[in-house]
Amino acid sequence: MGRPAPAERAVTAGRWLPRLQPLGPLPSRLSLLQELSSGLTAKDSGQRVLKMANSSAPWIGCAYLFLQSTCKTIILPSLYESSQKRPSVFKALKLALADSTGSMNGVDMLKVHCSHPHLIVQLKFCKQENCRRFLQSYREGVLQESLQNHLQLSLAMSAVPLEMELKAGSEHLDSMLKDEDRCLECIYREKPDRLRDEEITKLEECLKRLIVHQSINNTTALKDCASLNSPSLPGPSQGNSLSPQVTFTFQGQEFANRTLTPDDHQKFAKLVSKKWKQVGRSLQKNCRALRDPVIDNLALEYDREGLYEQAYQLLLRFRQSEGKAATIARLIAALEENGLISLAEELLGLHSNEDCS
Repeated sequence: MGRPAPAERAVTAGRWLPRLQPLGPLPSRLSLLQELSSGLTAKDSGQRVLKMANSSAPWIGCAYLFLQSTCKTIILPSLYESSQKRPSVFKALKLALADSTGSMNGVDMLKVHCSHPHLIVQLKFCKQENCRRFLQSYREGVLQESLQNHLQLSLAMSAVPLEMELKAGSEHLDSMLKDEDRCLECIYREKPDRLRDEEITKLEECLKRLIVHQSINNTTALKDCASLNSPSLPGPSQGNSLSPQVTFTFQGQEFANRTLTPDDHQKFAKLVSKKWKQVGRSLQKNCRALRDPVIDNLALEYDREGLYEQAYQLLLRFRQSEGKAATIARLIAALEENGLISLAEELLGLHSNEDCS
């Protein structure tokens, strides 16, 4: 009997089944799977972030901030291990983190590890929006600049150049900072493995006592000289109906109001950095001299001189226009509106080079 001719159908267990067509070459199949996987990964990542935001459970995540000075003579772990310098380093960390989130409670420090040559700060985030602001500040270099300035002030050094690295578990977040949602997912996936270290709690209490002490001293000094007037400044501009308030509240504390001083002026110009225009737009709401296009013109006119001169000229316009109505309360409100908490504290005299023992 001869071999049967090939047929389009085959018989199996008494049934006719269609003959299956062969799959394409292996490389093309792998390419298709990779393409599908890539599309699903991007979609799933967005869905997971959306799910995290909409979840009724509290948003909690953890990350590690690695710090190292690029100056060979500044060893951050050694400074932190020193009982005299530790409060100053901690204060700089606390205030820089407050700048990055816009709040003193935006991120918690659970522990500071000394691993030469790195200082490693374990961070805990309890709100997704705070974590997102922190990531933006880190990505744009604002956190690095802020911490360098605070360490310089707290340690009374000429400069403290830094290198930073951010990790969440085994993930190096610096390589994916442009993908903010993926960074959030990595941080959210890492849960704190510890409570706040006792040493951190003691340093927090120490810093609070120092702030209260400085606040009392400054308020007393301001009341003693409240009757003194500044002869170098003109009166308020025509049409300005703002009457200076006697006191104002900042971060739950009451402060005596006063006219801005040359010292305030210099500190503002030195520390406000890139946010001088945002502060100017907050001040312009009640200051005709800063109405558009004045701020943009200042940016162009003093572009070559740099950020310090641009910020200085901005506040000079404000002080010259408002006179005695150019008060610390108005500037603090503008700083607070733009998340510059530590600069506000610096102007109120809440920072001190004194160590807390």
